[in-house]
Formats: sequence, structure tokens, C-alpha cells
Amino acid sequence: MKTENRTEGWSRKLYLELAPPSPEDNVSDQERILRALREKYGEAYGKAGCSFQALRKFYPLCCQADWKITVLLVWNGGSWELADIEPGDTAGEHYGFCADLGSTTLVGELVDMNTGEVLWQKSVFNHQIAYGEDILTRIFYGKDAPEKLEEIRQATVDSFLELFEKMEQDTGVSGEQCASMVIAGNTTMTHFLYGLDAFCVFSSPYAVRTLKPDCYRGKELGLPLKGYVYCYPGQANYLGGDIVSGVVETEIYKQEEISVFLDIGTNGELVIGNKDFLVAGAGAAGPALEGGVVKTGMRAEPGAVDRVQIENGQVKVHVLGETPAEGICGSGIVDLLAEMFLNGWIDVRGRYVEGASEKIRKVDGELAAEYAPGLFFFQKDIEEFLKTKAAAGTMVEYMMGEMGLEMKDIRRFYVAGAFGTHISKEAGVTVGLYPDIPRDRIILPGNSSLAGARKMLLNRKLKEEAEEVLDKMSYIQFGAVDNFLHLMVAAEAIPHTDIRRYPTVEKELKKRGLL
Repeated sequence: MKTENRTEGWSRKLYLELAPPSPEDNVSDQERILRALREKYGEAYGKAGCSFQALRKFYPLCCQADWKITVLLVWNGGSWELADIEPGDTAGEHYGFCADLGSTTLVGELVDMNTGEVLWQKSVFNHQIAYGEDILTRIFYGKDAPEKLEEIRQATVDSFLELFEKMEQDTGVSGEQCASMVIAGNTTMTHFLYGLDAFCVFSSPYAVRTLKPDCYRGKELGLPLKGYVYCYPGQANYLGGDIVSGVVETEIYKQEEISVFLDIGTNGELVIGNKDFLVAGAGAAGPALEGGVVKTGMRAEPGAVDRVQIENGQVKVHVLGETPAEGICGSGIVDLLAEMFLNGWIDVRGRYVEGASEKIRKVDGELAAEYAPGLFFFQKDIEEFLKTKAAAGTMVEYMMGEMGLEMKDIRRFYVAGAFGTHISKEAGVTVGLYPDIPRDRIILPGNSSLAGARKMLLNRKLKEEAEEVLDKMSYIQFGAVDNFLHLMVAAEAIPHTDIRRYPTVEKELKKRGLL
């Protein structure tokens, strides 16, 4: 069944039936194609440039196909380009690709460019991990060492190639069949993709190599696409295209009401605003929510505890994959802390209360709670988590204070990223990770970075829109704020030093006789 071609995407695939050459009509093959495009689809298509690959296919393909061909047009950021031709009507087989390029994982989607349908999605580990688990190690590895930087660039490309290989195995569609790709990633990840030294992201004066990269041919980057690759622009060294992509996806810049957009990972990124203003900020948060610094922490994969409940002193857990527990991931950590707090196992400072449960005991000289057979959550683990949640909360508090806003002024509080998708709202509020506002105002959009990349892939006009958003966005780097650490101390309590900010938590504690 034929589908109507979408007209706003980064590529178009159009079927043409051309009049064969004759003595009376002996224009070139290229002009014959452009003329047909102009007549059938409009002047813009008739002015398209022509790739070398397409040029070399005109003969004998057009003649052999009896001048019935399908042309692939790709957008290069400013105009259309004739990228390929195929015999017959293949307009229904029109694919694009979008990706969230993360420091740990690369998530990609195969998209039907005619319908906008996601045909396939999968993730792979970023091959850069071989050069360091954390970004900083990778940055130092490639610093002022072109050959090592090239290794990291190639590792980034290899991550995409692995994803394309899996896609072809699962769907039969190869990377070569995809027209264009839109990528959302942080500033360091895009630097590595382009083979740019990323030390500038980390070091003063933070003048990075590029924040608004152009469109580049896929093949120039080592990717098998027929068309172009575009990376979302960033605002600053620590506020990259992944966050801008999330802002575009949620459309907070179009709303009358004020929204908060928060993404917490190793760094915390924050945008507050509406159609009239946007203020953004970023700073170190810590990898506690990713299980990175917890002794028994792990990613959200089979064997990870992702849900915790304490009833009558007994810990009940859910394990991903329904297998024996091997560790605990971000959502499990938040659940566990919330449940231990509401059951009096830990106090407002996050300290274990000795004797509160038989599950709490000293292990290797440190207090810890056994949450699953042979698996313990240590006092040090709690402290690391509280630093992360305090950093995130303080970013929001500081920026809202600077703008004279209160939480009652916020209509939507978006918590993006994988951890936001899975963490329970109630547990998040209980530990002070989320504000105590009506739960319908806390919105968990999931991987908004990937969703924004898909949105732009299907609407090339969002490129200019994203750049306009950046032009009106003000930026704060929290590391440069003098009293930031002082503010963080108050936010390290559970849920906060000022319990009045968390009325529903206060009510629950009174109900349980803990306040």
C-alpha cells in the first residue's frame, strides 16, 4: 500500500516517469530529471544539486528502467541534493535514522520517512568505553594526541556501525538504505564524533571547537548513509545537543506556562522558561543515579533490582529479567532509600539507625542494609546518592531564586533521561529528588534526546527553530556560583533540611509516627 510522502523531512523519495530523449528533446539526463521534479513537485526540487554517486548512475539505469525511476533527494542544511536514483517505483521504501549518542550507550531508531513510524529501536554500548569508563579519562587520552583522538573517533563510528549491523540483521534494512541521520549528543560526544580535541570542554575558558556544527555527508564521517548527518547544536560546554533536543521535544519554549526541564546524569542540566524566556544551567551531579559509585550498583539490565518495598520489616524486591539479584540500578536505589526513610531505618541526614532493623549491620566495618541475599547498601552509598540529588535540587533552587520564581509558578516539571522514566514519582519526592508538587505536574518524558532527534529528522525546519531557541537562551555554569556548595548542604537532607517544602512527605512521616 502506498503512503503519502512527508514533505518536511530531511529527505524525500519521489517517483518519476520521464519522457525518453528524442531529437526534439535532447536535454541531458540530469536536466531531464530536474525538469520533471520541477514540473511535478515544485521549483525547489528542480534546483537540486546532484551528487557524484547519482550522476554516475544516470546511464545506463534510466534507459534500462524505461525512464521510470525513483529519485532520492536529501537536505544538506540549505538546499536539496539529488543523492541517488533507483529503477521503478521504490518511493515506499524510504528510511531515515536518528540517534541519542550517550557516553555509555548509543540508542538508534530506524524511521519510515513516509509515515513517521519507528520501525526498529536498539541500543549498544559506546565503544569509547574502551578508552575510559568516564568522559574525563577519554578526554585526557585524546588530548594533544591526534592518533589517539582518531582512535576515539573511530570507536564512535564503530558504535554506529554495530548498530547498523544489528538493524540489518533484525529488519533487513541496511545503513546504506538510510537517507539521512539526526544525532543528539552532549558537547564532548559530538567533538569525538568529528575527531575534535575535547579538552576545551573541560578546561577554562571553555571555548569549545564547535557548538553549531554544519551538516556533513555520512560517508565523510565513515557512516554508510546516502545523505547527510546533522548533530543538534549545543549552548555551552556542559549543555549540549542532547538537552536542546529534549527542549525541542517537550516544546517548553512554545508554552505560555513556565516549565522546568531537568536531566540528571554524571552532569545535571537544567532549563527553565516558556515562550518569553529560557534560562539554562549545568554542573557536575555525579553518577550515583546510574549505579556508578554504589558498591553493588549496576546498569538497568537483567539481574538489577529496580523496585523495592519494605513491609513489616521485610524487604521485597523486583529484579529485571526475573533472575536472582546481582545488584541495584537507579530506580531501585531511589525506592530503597525512600522505603528505608519511611520505615525509620535512616534518619533525615541519611544515616543508618542502628537497631532499627535486623537487616542493618556492620559489613567490613561500615553500616549497611541487606536489600537482597548477600547484597548490601552501604552508608557511603547513601552519601554519594545524597550529593547527587542535592546537586540537582540546588540547581533548580538557585536558578528559580535568581528569576524570582517559586515552585507554585511551575506548571510542568520534566525529568528526562532513562532514570527519570523508571523512578517512581512518590519515591523521588520522598527522598527530595523531585519537588513536592501535584504529581501530574511531574512529567517523565523518557529519552527526550532521542525523541527530539526523531522529531527533527521528520521536520528539517526544526534546525532553524533549535538555533533560534539557543539565541534567546541565557546560560549559567553552576561551578562558577560562589554559594552553590553552601546551598547544596541544605539539600543533602532527606527530603530537605526544611521539611515544610515537602508537605506530603511530612504528612506521611507523622502518620507513621516518625515526626
